[in-house]
Amino acid sequence: MSQTNKRKIVNDPIYGFITIPNSLIYDLIQHPYFQRLRRISQMGLSYLVYPGAHHTRFHHALGAMHMMQKAIEVLRFKEVDISKDEENALLIAILLHDIGHGPFSHAMEHSIVEVHHEELSLLFMNKLNQEFDGKLSLAIKVFKGEYHRFFMLQLISSQLDMDRMDYLKRDSFYSGVAEGNINSDRLIQMMNVVNDVLVMEEKGIYSIEKFLTSRRLMYWQAYLHKTSLVAELILTKTLKRAKELLHKGIEVECSKPLHYFMQNIITSNVFNDDLLETFSRLDDFDIISALKNWQYHDDFILSSLSKMIINRDLLKIKLDSEKFPKEVLDNYTNKIADTFRISKQDAEYFAFKGKIKNQAYDKAAEPIRILKKDGTIEDVVEASDQLNLKALSKPVTKYYICYPKQLHEIND
Repeated sequence: MSQTNKRKIVNDPIYGFITIPNSLIYDLIQHPYFQRLRRISQMGLSYLVYPGAHHTRFHHALGAMHMMQKAIEVLRFKEVDISKDEENALLIAILLHDIGHGPFSHAMEHSIVEVHHEELSLLFMNKLNQEFDGKLSLAIKVFKGEYHRFFMLQLISSQLDMDRMDYLKRDSFYSGVAEGNINSDRLIQMMNVVNDVLVMEEKGIYSIEKFLTSRRLMYWQAYLHKTSLVAELILTKTLKRAKELLHKGIEVECSKPLHYFMQNIITSNVFNDDLLETFSRLDDFDIISALKNWQYHDDFILSSLSKMIINRDLLKIKLDSEKFPKEVLDNYTNKIADTFRISKQDAEYFAFKGKIKNQAYDKAAEPIRILKKDGTIEDVVEASDQLNLKALSKPVTKYYICYPKQLHEIND
């Protein structure tokens, strides 16, 4: 009987060929839990703004693993001791870091289950660890930050990790937002480890500045673009309405897994293997097919919201650096209630306000450390001669208000 060749190469439009290094990683990629990531979009509803942004979490996970392979190679060349087991743990941890994402990634983070995607990723890893006879134990230890070599966690989750390194380059490529493109090869070449802590060599500081600037631009131009923001807010409202109808005993047609999570409030303390299995059957297609059905539902609110996303006929959204007064929102709410002959409470599905925040570099979090030529280590903000890095570490808040386009003639 012929054995499957598990040392595969995957053709990637960004890096060329990605190598699957061993049979364990091949088997993890082949697992249904991981294959599900092919059906979870990386950038949520951003494709409504950037038609090319149809890439998936599957693409990203493989890309992040490829980045990790390069980082390990560079660190070993600089005589950082990384054992075979540690290498495998790093590759597995980065490969599975996003396995807990639900439909449309961050867009529906708390709409389906009241559990953060990183908690779900850990639950999936533990389940896979049972199936693979404990071979993921070290990867889980690293992922949880319980392994004594701190730089390994930094490579997976920090302000300059392999996750960000891939998603900025990939999201920039697929969306066509060129400002997000970063020189990941140069950044990885500048990495080193001192006392088991990840540092960047001083000569790489301009590449780091470019990386942080690119991240800021990608947030405002892509991830927090006002059109994809309003689409994601409408999607959240649609799910909220569907749940409300279900709890009133009104039937809402959708797939069984989605129906289950809409009918029940699920928090992390009740998440067991059966629930994890049900969650693993959910992907973008459950949501899209539900929306296609719901646009013909008898409920005016559910059908209207569903049509908005399916036909990309969204609410109007305005952004401002100042908060919108409550009177402005009340004005829209009253007008909607009168126009559509619905209650003011129901009108809140069509008019609402909130805020978004972006911070390219968080000084309070684990810093990006610069290894200077004299051997001292400094935070990148202190080491940089660029004033704009200090500006990048300040949080920027913008306020938004959404309302139907028909009401656009109302004077603010």
